[in-house]
Amino acid sequence: MSAVATMFDPVAARRQMVDAQLRPNRVLDGALLRAMAEIPREAFVPERLVTVAYVDEDLEVARGRYLLEPRVFARLVQDLAIAPSHRVLDVGCGTGYSTAVLARLASRVIGLEVDGDLATRTSRLLARLDLANTFISVGSLAAGERANAPYDRIMVEGAVEQVPDALKQQLADGGRLAAVVRAGGVGKATIVERHGEAFGVREVFDAATPLLPGMTKPRGFVF
Repeated sequence: MSAVATMFDPVAARRQMVDAQLRPNRVLDGALLRAMAEIPREAFVPERLVTVAYVDEDLEVARGRYLLEPRVFARLVQDLAIAPSHRVLDVGCGTGYSTAVLARLASRVIGLEVDGDLATRTSRLLARLDLANTFISVGSLAAGERANAPYDRIMVEGAVEQVPDALKQQLADGGRLAAVVRAGGVGKATIVERHGEAFGVREVFDAATPLLPGMTKPRGFVF
């Protein structure tokens, strides 16, 4: 390990993230702030990124897969308003940081990952952190995880061109889904709420978040 990495203080970095990135951006939920102040974000990134694990930008943790910047992630989670009794689906959980944070807020978190090898590594890491209320499932991100549906909350860990119908249908009545919807150049952090068979949609802030694989809008024929 390099001398710079040896000098890295993760506790101080987490405190700086909370005080300089989250609180000034209206992230004020106490349980969420405590979770992000305690979960070791540096454990969920490649070794070369350990010393920058807490910077306020998206970090590529696997090919085409990103750890969302703390500010965007925290604001999306806060807008989900997760209760301790909730069951949560974490779509595109990647290396598992998001699943770990959500597990501190909810009763049960299902992390969905399309990359089988990545899912295996994520499961082992979450087990080492003793997060027994998590489970990692492998499958299409756009298709969701029907086996454990319905979910009180669904968190999408990346941008989508449109929210897949399959994910909306896996929401419980009264449930919420959070995603960054990037229909054009600017992404919009968006909350979808289910009311029976109707879905309300509201945009909450701008976010330049990378697209998740398999989350592009189906293209029609061009003549």
